Amino acid sequence: MEHDFHVHGAHEHELEHAATHGQGGTVALAQQVAIFTAILAAIGAVVSYLGGNTQNESLMHKNEAVLYKAHASDQWSFYQAKSTKAHLMSLAAQLAPADKRAEYAADLLRYEKEKKEIKARAEAFEAQSRYESELSDKYFHPHHALALAMTFIQIAIALASVTALTQRRWLLWPAGLGALVGCGLTVWAYL
Repeated sequence: MEHDFHVHGAHEHELEHAATHGQGGTVALAQQVAIFTAILAAIGAVVSYLGGNTQNESLMHKNEAVLYKAHASDQWSFYQAKSTKAHLMSLAAQLAPADKRAEYAADLLRYEKEKKEIKARAEAFEAQSRYESELSDKYFHPHHALALAMTFIQIAIALASVTALTQRRWLLWPAGLGALVGCGLTVWAYL
């Protein structure tokens, strides 16, 4: 039964009250710092996610741009091959006997038609490559601001921790400023 009953002295009561409620009935500094850092950690997690997402989206579109560029290159190689064949058919039509010239001329017309189609496909692939590259740049644009924002948020968390350790309440001001700069940079990244 003696474990159920405990008498606190006045000094223990004041220490417990100060730890829970701070001095003069205000919330203790440690509690303020804990709440502040918890909020910053949540904001930091979101900023970190946004930064990673911008990188992933940018890389995906850059890969697509490279893929379309490779397709365009393939089409241009095909175009060159058809061009070479067309030149050979033109030369053959000039050098061939009269009865074979019509056949070579028909082949030449076919190659010229195929070249136009191939050129159109190559140009379409190049246009798609440029579009994907522009999208990549657009998605990557906020990344630097988000990385800087995350740095300021981490500095704010570190300053808040030092505040709790040193019991220097004034350190919350630069920590708050760092948090504001970090949040401001996050918003600015998407403007």
